[in-house]
Amino acid sequence: MTPVDTPTVEPVSPEFLYLISSDPAELAQAVAPLRGADIVDALNKMPPDAGARVVTNLPFDLAVEVLDEPELEHRHAIVEHMDRAVAGALIAAMSPDRRVELLREVPVKQRTQILKVIEEPDRRTLQALLQYEEHTAGGIMTTEFVTVPSTASAAHATERARASARAKDIVYAIYVVDAKNGSLLRALSLQDLLLASPADSVMAIGDRRPPLSVETDTDQEDVARIISKYNLLAIPVLDTHRRVVGMVTVDDVIDAMVRETTEDVQKFGGLEALDEPYLRISFFSMIKKRAGWLAALFLSEMLTASAMQHFSDELAKAFVLSMFIPLVMSSGGNSGSQATSLIIRALALREVSIRDWWRVALRELPSGLVLGAFLGCIGFIRILIWQHAGLYDYGPHYMLIALTIATALTGIVTFGSLTGSMLPFLLRRLGFDPASASAPFVATLVDVTGITIYFSVAFMILHGTLL
Repeated sequence: MTPVDTPTVEPVSPEFLYLISSDPAELAQAVAPLRGADIVDALNKMPPDAGARVVTNLPFDLAVEVLDEPELEHRHAIVEHMDRAVAGALIAAMSPDRRVELLREVPVKQRTQILKVIEEPDRRTLQALLQYEEHTAGGIMTTEFVTVPSTASAAHATERARASARAKDIVYAIYVVDAKNGSLLRALSLQDLLLASPADSVMAIGDRRPPLSVETDTDQEDVARIISKYNLLAIPVLDTHRRVVGMVTVDDVIDAMVRETTEDVQKFGGLEALDEPYLRISFFSMIKKRAGWLAALFLSEMLTASAMQHFSDELAKAFVLSMFIPLVMSSGGNSGSQATSLIIRALALREVSIRDWWRVALRELPSGLVLGAFLGCIGFIRILIWQHAGLYDYGPHYMLIALTIATALTGIVTFGSLTGSMLPFLLRRLGFDPASASAPFVATLVDVTGITIYFSVAFMILHGTLL
């Protein structure tokens, strides 16, 4: 078979786009073969004032498409540099969820000015959506959906869907509501309408089971879980009276979860979540995001130094013990970080809940013992090989030193696994984000206790010989 050539669009140069932006006709001709995402790639490489000039002079529909793109990195900054009337018209034409996302990013004073130039019905909708928490179903939903009363026919529902599709990007489903109180009764797919006879009642076609739905205050992670579990393209959002107030689409969930996952990954690294892409965030903002955690970790590590000072006499008597300090400390920190990562992910996916802490502890305790014993055996064998191969002379008590390392590793890895698995539960119970139990934080915590365990074991085993 002859391969089919896929048409490609050459990336547009940011400099070229800016140079021709002063002539709207020439700009329109240049961007005619491009999609919104292609223009976004160029805008992300421009300063906001230059991006504002380009967006202002783009064909209106394309400008709206560009502002609707989730990959546009400094959308709010672009809008801040635009004429208020132009910005208001573009924002009014954006999808409701993107409008809310944008208005959350701009300063309150700027937001008020933009709202003033938006028509009254859209303004009321936006103000209502802004009342919902950002990470809830209400905060990420769109208010563009199709409803029909329970008395409607399939032909009427099809015509409503067709009319809505002309004004909206995608019609995911048609929601059948009670003709008297407006509560949700059914969710019909387009396939249901295509297979039905025009005269059929909407209550007689499609899935007869109660439709899946979420409430406005449902956490976005729970929304994502439901959409993923039931392979949905969209899910209706209901108020306290079970009336449809919006819907969350699968692309909204993906965008929200990408942002949240990014924040969690950054917290795992021991820093505050970045508000902007790495190459866009200012130098001083980057320092501010990182300095606090680094200072906290540094102060915590001072406790490790204090613990080592407490055992300074033991170190002076048995210098050989100091060579294994990095080994045993890192092993405990690594096991703790592993356990923390596993439990944070399990909590996020609702595989475990706070009340399962004891079940996790019962799993991590023997796991830590086995893993610690495994590493301890490796450490024990390593010392024997080095001693007998003449690579290093640990002295006449090398067997006791090997036993000390093996026993200490078992205890430290067990403690690290148990502590790392319990810390996310503690943070969740206290109302904090479990992702704050970052790997550096857990490693620092285990370091302090690891030193104490190490020298306590050494004192018990080597007392009367090296100590």
